[in-house]
Amino acid sequence: MARDVRLRRVYEPVSAEDGTRVLVDRVWPRGLSKDAARLDRWEKDVAPSTGLRRWYGHRTDRFPEFRRRYDAELAEPERETALERLRSLAERGTVTLLTSTRDIEHSQAAVLAEHLEETG
Repeated sequence: MARDVRLRRVYEPVSAEDGTRVLVDRVWPRGLSKDAARLDRWEKDVAPSTGLRRWYGHRTDRFPEFRRRYDAELAEPERETALERLRSLAERGTVTLLTSTRDIEHSQAAVLAEHLEETG
C-alpha cells in the first residue's frame, strides 16, 4: 500500500488535506508562533545534525553528498527511532512533512519522504 507523504513549507497555510502535520527541522522556524504552525508533532530528533546542516548550507550542488551523509545519520539510534515514529504515522494516514527550507526538493524533508514512501 502506497503511503501518502507530502512536503510543505511550514509557513504555508494549513490545508484540510495535510493529515498529520510534522515539523522535521531541528531549529524552530523564524518568525512563526507555535499557534500559527498548527503542528501535530515536532520531530527534531529526525533532523540532520547541526554540523551536517551547516556544511550543506542548502547548496544544491552538495545535495547528493548531503543525502549520503544524512542517510548515514538516519541509521543512528536516536534518529532511527524518530524515523520509525514517522513511519508509524505514515502507515495510519496522510503525513505532511514541514520545513522552513525554501527549496523543499533539496531538503531533509525530501530525503525523509523517500524513506517513508519505501515499503518494508
